[in-house]
Amino acid sequence: MKLTISKSIIENILIHAQPFLEKKDTSQITSHVYLNVSNSILTLKATDNEIGFEVSTNQINSIEDGTITANGKKFLDIVKILKDKDINLETQNDILYITQENSNFKLPTFSSNEFPQFPQLQNKKSITINSQIIIDSFKKINSAIDNNNPKYELNGALLDIKEDSINFASTDTRRLAVVNINSKNDNELSIIVPKKAIIEIQKLFFNDLEIYYDETNLIIKFEQYTFFTKLINGKFPEYSRIIPKKTKYNLLLPKKSMMDAIKQITTISNDIKITFDFNSITFESLSDDNIEAKTVLDFPTSFEKPFSIAINSRYILDFLNSINSLEFHIGLNESNLPFILSNENFKTIVMPIVI
Repeated sequence: MKLTISKSIIENILIHAQPFLEKKDTSQITSHVYLNVSNSILTLKATDNEIGFEVSTNQINSIEDGTITANGKKFLDIVKILKDKDINLETQNDILYITQENSNFKLPTFSSNEFPQFPQLQNKKSITINSQIIIDSFKKINSAIDNNNPKYELNGALLDIKEDSINFASTDTRRLAVVNINSKNDNELSIIVPKKAIIEIQKLFFNDLEIYYDETNLIIKFEQYTFFTKLINGKFPEYSRIIPKKTKYNLLLPKKSMMDAIKQITTISNDIKITFDFNSITFESLSDDNIEAKTVLDFPTSFEKPFSIAINSRYILDFLNSINSLEFHIGLNESNLPFILSNENFKTIVMPIVI
């Protein structure tokens, strides 16, 4: 393999590849990027065996075809310190040589035949869904996905396509986030996408996505990029049963004022108590230490008697940070029962703290 490529192009490609590399064990081939030059096109792949990334470019000066692997992190470190000019890449005797003017580097390679195979599109079913909808929906529910839960299905988000709707759902057992989209669909589908994959989808993709799937993989194509993730095998909780069918008290609240008040209390404690009075909302810290924080927002609620809920403030702030509207709805029943935060087609159901 021998080619010349602009520093900016190869650097950008390697930067995008980093989240897909094995970081802990550099002896593994999954810590390497796969490079193939054929027909004047450079194709680069990276995978940690759970998620994978492929990109192709014809913006090279191809001199000799070939295929190699090289440590992805070290490759990027070298490229970063070079000048903003063309870089020469060449393999000889299982060594990748990286040169530019008077600068010379070499990296050992592994056999490209050992690099993991990527899933192929052949015989895969496809999903027809607006690209921006899927990206925005995953973004809204991302914060409610659990981390390292023994119930592995909770470490991902559910994409649930029904005959007349598309639902995105995630839960960390203390809250449930759901986006509901009215849509007529020919095929029904229910898959669980890992959180790590959702984070990378938001970084990589924008519009005009081609989405394919089978029982084990989800594949997304966008222009010169291809992304895949292994799906989580498990049964997601029956999220529709968790959503209260009706609420006794319903309020339309100002987003900014609520956020400002909650953030004041979080300087002392993340657990807060919110009390709705007839003409005000009081925010207080819940802390075992002998420290207190309290602020009052003048706002008509029409509660005839004070009504209090205790919550982890992060759940409300995550919801408010995910919406663009100036106002949002809250639906309440009893102080010890789940309540609903909602804005348009996005809901978060929160379990209160029992005090």
